[in-house]
Amino acid sequence: MAAPKVAVVGAGVIGLSTALCITETCPSCSLTILSDQFSPNTTSDVAAGMLIPHIYPVTPVCHQQAGLWQPLCLFAKVVIAVAGSNISLWQVFKNTPKEELPFWSDVVLGFRPMTKAELQKFPQHQFGQAFTTLKCDCPPYLLWLEKRLKATGVQMHTRKVADLWELHSEYNVVVNCAGIGAHQLLGDKELFPVRGQVLKVHAPWVKNFIRDGDGLTYIYPGIHSVTLGGTREKESWSLSPDAGTTKDIFDRCCSLEPSLQGAKEIKVKVGLRPSRQCVRLQREVLSQGGVKLLVVHNYGHGAGGFSVHWGTAKEAAHLVRECIAALQDSSARAKL
Repeated sequence: MAAPKVAVVGAGVIGLSTALCITETCPSCSLTILSDQFSPNTTSDVAAGMLIPHIYPVTPVCHQQAGLWQPLCLFAKVVIAVAGSNISLWQVFKNTPKEELPFWSDVVLGFRPMTKAELQKFPQHQFGQAFTTLKCDCPPYLLWLEKRLKATGVQMHTRKVADLWELHSEYNVVVNCAGIGAHQLLGDKELFPVRGQVLKVHAPWVKNFIRDGDGLTYIYPGIHSVTLGGTREKESWSLSPDAGTTKDIFDRCCSLEPSLQGAKEIKVKVGLRPSRQCVRLQREVLSQGGVKLLVVHNYGHGAGGFSVHWGTAKEAAHLVRECIAALQDSSARAKL
């Protein structure tokens, strides 16, 4: 058969990384990325880009650690060279958590309890953890992924896909990395938005990464700005910034780092985390009138998209290879 044609739907960090893994796993295929939004207008552009593993309730932790987090750790040198850094972080708690040693303590580096001297900076908190992890500024990382893909001949088209089946006459395999868009694209009732609002501020004197133990309040210095967060609003579809929420985020972050009172150039960003009980990472065959379309799904990463994107991208690329092998086998048998 001719070179198989593959389309990736979605151009956030999941779609772009999956496409890059497909070029490496299936170099003979013709690959196209279709999306109604590219950087800087994707949900990934709003993301904090921190490697702090997110738990998916119905997926065993051991499987997540081996298949999802470890691949990104191996890729960390590339991320750092492009748009990131290894950073030391303080995570503080108002009350000592039941789990003083979290399940991800061996994924990050140098995990330890904070010292009494370190905790003195946070008088409202009585317990803390210190560790080093990976921080990625997502917009330049997305642009780097796009550049890598274009260099390999991957085509990128601005197109809103309303139904995966509309692609059946153009492509042999379709990879669904539509994120929250899969809610409308597929009618997936298990997928729901978790609204996140953050602030991007100019505060170059802030060097310490600080995170409240509930994960809701955080201060993450980046290359060009400091990200202040955040919110976690389940089933909210609004992409409009809320002034009251902006004030609340700023006040919470200033309570952790009072010098932020002098921050300038405050920009408000909103994104919808595509959330499910587990990432949907599987093959599916769509069929109408005896015609079949092979589909690979890779969406529903929620707040953990950056932490697991490389692992799920590699697995999705493996599934695409299986699809192509099945097509080639079917083509060969048809000639007998």
